[in-house]
This record gives sequence, C-alpha cells and structure tokens, in this order.
Amino acid sequence: MVSAVDEVVDLVSTLIQFDTSNTGDPETTNGERDCAHWVAEKLEEVGYRTEYVEGGAPGRGNLVTRLAGSDPTRGALLIHGHLDVVPAEAADWSVHPFSGVVEDGYVWGRGAVDMKNMVGMVIAVARYLKRENIVPPRDLVFAFVADEEAGSKYGAQWLVDHRPDLFDGVTEAIGEVGGFSLTIPRRDGGDRRLYLIETAEKSMSWMRLTSRGQPGHGSFTHDHNAVTTVAKAVARLGEHEFPVVLTEPVTQLLAAISEETGYGFEGDDLEGAIAKLGSISRIIGATLRDTANPTMLQAGYKANVVPASAQAIIDCRILPGRRAAFEAAVDELLGPDVTREWVTDLPTYETTFDGELVEAMTAALLRADPDARPVPYMLSGGTDAKAFARLGIRCFGFAPLRLPADLDFAALFHGIDERVPISALEFGVEVLLDFVMHC
Repeated sequence: MVSAVDEVVDLVSTLIQFDTSNTGDPETTNGERDCAHWVAEKLEEVGYRTEYVEGGAPGRGNLVTRLAGSDPTRGALLIHGHLDVVPAEAADWSVHPFSGVVEDGYVWGRGAVDMKNMVGMVIAVARYLKRENIVPPRDLVFAFVADEEAGSKYGAQWLVDHRPDLFDGVTEAIGEVGGFSLTIPRRDGGDRRLYLIETAEKSMSWMRLTSRGQPGHGSFTHDHNAVTTVAKAVARLGEHEFPVVLTEPVTQLLAAISEETGYGFEGDDLEGAIAKLGSISRIIGATLRDTANPTMLQAGYKANVVPASAQAIIDCRILPGRRAAFEAAVDELLGPDVTREWVTDLPTYETTFDGELVEAMTAALLRADPDARPVPYMLSGGTDAKAFARLGIRCFGFAPLRLPADLDFAALFHGIDERVPISALEFGVEVLLDFVMHC
C-alpha cells in the first residue's frame, strides 16, 4: 500500500519542475496549463473526474474536482492551492530554481514554499483517500488554480465570476498561508511551538502614481520636471510610517506569545518587542500598520529628453477598516501634482478563530504534535481567500508544516534558494489527512 507520506516528496519535486512563472504580463507569463494537466493525470489515475478550465486566457489552467462525503446535507469544504509562482533568476540560486532537487533534507526550487508544497500535500491526500475508498465526513472540493501571484484575474477571481457552480455547496475553505510552526522560548525554560492559522488578510492594493510636466531638451532648465515630481512623491510615501493599529487576530497572537514567553507587548516600543521573535517578526510586524512600498518606476525614453510624464507603482497593504484613513494620508503625502489610480485592488478579509473547523484543525495538530498551540494570525499579504470569500465561503490559511526552530521561513517566500524540509511535508500530509477525516 502506498501512503500519502510515501508520495509527497516526489509530487512536490515534480510540481516545481513545471516552470509556471507569473510575471504579471500575459506576454511573458508561462501559464499553468501543463502543470494543471499533470495534476489532472495524477488524480484521474486513482479515479477522480476532473474539470479543466482556462480562466479567460489561453494556457491559464485551473483544475477542479470533488470527492463526495458521507453527509451530503453538510456544507462542502474547499481545499485550494495555486499553481503559479513568482519568477526566479537562476544565476542567483545555488540550485536551478526549477530543478525540484531533493538534497540535505529539503526539496528545493521556486514554489517549494509558495505554494507547491501544499499543492503536493493535497494531491497526496486526495490520491490516498480515493485509492483506499475512504469517504470523508463531508464533500471535499479540490481546486488547483492559476494567477494567484498577479491578483487571480485568470484564476480564483475568474472562477468565482464565471464558474461559481464548481463551488456549489461549499461553506468553508482552507488554503495558504497558515498552519506552520513558530518556535518560541517558554518563560519557564524550553520551547513551545505555536502553529499560526490565518484568519485575516490585509488588502492587496497596487497603486499607479502619475505626474505630468513640461517636456523638452535635457540641457535646459525645467521648473516642472515630471520625473522629479514623481520621485519626490515616491520618497515621501515610501518613508512615511502609518500609525500602529492592533486588530483582533494580532492582539490574540501577541497575547498567546506573551503568555508563553513572558514578553510584554504593551509598551511604546511594540515593534522592538516583536523583533525578539526573530525572522517571523517581519511578517507579524507588517500587520501592525498599513504599508506602502514603492516597487516600480517608469519614465523617459532618451537620456537628453525630459519626458512629459513619469509613473510609479506602489504596493499598498491596508489593514481592515483603514481604507478611508489610508487614502486620506496618501493624498496628503502626494500633493496636488501627482494623481493616483488603483491598478489592482483586492479587499481585506477577516474571520474569527472559532467553530468546528478550527476545532478540527486544532485536534489534528495536537494528535501529530502534542506540544502544539494553534493561534490565529493576520497575513500581511493576500491569497485566493479574497476571491472565494465573495461566494460567502469562510476561509482559513492552513497548510500545516512543523518547521525547524532555526529556519528563516519568512525569507523563503519569493526568496532565493526557496526550499521546504522533507520532514515538514511528511508532517503536513499526516495532519491534513487527519483533518479531512474529522472535519
């Protein structure tokens, strides 16, 4: 008998070998078609009937299948993952980013963490359930989607708009980014593993700034240089620090950490206290306030020509309930000579850390790791939960991984030498299988 644990490493390695790089530009994006067809083959091999759907553009492959549960009167559970990855420069890596090489106890390559690790775990679990004729307590809908890394226009958002029938009866969902362990020191000695389950997300809002000025020869004086105007606005915005706002999931997470460690998070130097948590502080710290990070600049076409306009792209991540205050602050910082528009604007998402699904996650984690303490947290980025929530689906980030205490997990998201521990994949498969059997 082949177990789910036996398959997961090979599945993740093979998934990584599909170059599904998403540049955000349809002309240079490879697309997910081949990878989606391979996933279909692996599922159909054990008896699933799958549906392949291209999300509004050639090659943007999405795949959905359903496993019937024992109680059709219960709401179905959606388990979703995206097949695309961000691009990678091979010259920067110690292994080829699309090799999927397995060595030193890790599976290496682009997507090993974001998020072909979970995709591989889900395929392994789905195959095992079908092979062994195991009927879960409720319907399970498995969705492997396109384009998450560029806002899901050809993936989850398209499916929600054009094929909501694929998710009929779904009431709850799990996806990225959550369920991974954070090892912290106990106040009385030793360590404790917290497992961060995502219950909230900031918005994913990409803003284009434009300034216009007087074009002309580069050797003349220019009082209205569009490049200078946008550069000053970008600097003001990029250097601005938005106020700290403690949301409920962040408050709950910090309370749990304080209880375990004895650290205090009530003083004026909240970010300094969070820095004691190590690399994960970058993720937690980003959920304390709104952020606006300049990421792209564009202007001009020749060295001796002052252009008529200049543009910049700002990656904005806004906390729940902060949209109006954020926009007011941005407008004040930009001033009258720079206009702004949203080029991508996906909303925040929030749910509560309670209910039977949370209890099932908690129980599965504790059976695999008796020292686990599941806690809620807010993701500083965004996931396909933003799309599925529009169907009234309650979404959580739950891709369980028991990680080495010294692994800088935050740095691996979109990072160089992205990799996932084999032991974490094996742990995750066991937890997911347990979870879907008791959800």
